[in-house]
Amino acid sequence: MALNVVSEIDDRVAVRHVLMSVSDKAGLELFVPGLVAACPGVTLYSTGGTYTAIQQILGKALAEQHLVAVSDYTGQPEMQGGLVKTLDFKIYLGLLSETYNAAHQQDLARTRAVALDMVVVNLYPFKQTVARAGVTPEEARTNIDIGGPCMVRASAKNYLRVASVTDPLDYGALLGELGAQGGTLGLETRFSLMRKAFAHTAQYDAAIAAYFESVAAGRARSTYKVHGAL
Repeated sequence: MALNVVSEIDDRVAVRHVLMSVSDKAGLELFVPGLVAACPGVTLYSTGGTYTAIQQILGKALAEQHLVAVSDYTGQPEMQGGLVKTLDFKIYLGLLSETYNAAHQQDLARTRAVALDMVVVNLYPFKQTVARAGVTPEEARTNIDIGGPCMVRASAKNYLRVASVTDPLDYGALLGELGAQGGTLGLETRFSLMRKAFAHTAQYDAAIAAYFESVAAGRARSTYKVHGAL
């Protein structure tokens, strides 16, 4: 199969559809209203606790206008325990599709999907969890984020069109640019966010690998009841 090589992109991309799922909700109380103000027609797609937080921040009237549950968008309910929420074809089609690729645009139309212009994601607090005294491997394992890194990596890979936002400290600058530039973000901004996003997921995976190396070395004890063990 030939690689999908892009030859035509836009410098500035209007932010119309935002996928938002964050463990650290710091700054949302300013960022969410700021997005709605800078991008009046924006739709926010969200999950779980983030959906509830946005709903409370916006209030009923604005939430009805701007907020959509990911499960309503995909047509798939969340897996028990929230283990699967965003790993869906429509989500990744929206993240990876290209503006000037006719086949991609046909796929979006065929599935009634939208091109996602921004992803706002930060990950389960793995490093904070394993830093606690007495943490078990099971507590650590439970705090390994799967969907979050996938969304971050997909949106960062497609920085040619998508803004991958992983750090609440960037919210203010993004709102400043969106407000000054008619609800659009430039290529240089998306490229900067891309570099930060891949550094973020690399550090996250490194922390997971380091912790479970310590488990293998016997510095943490398993609490599992193992059936059928010899």
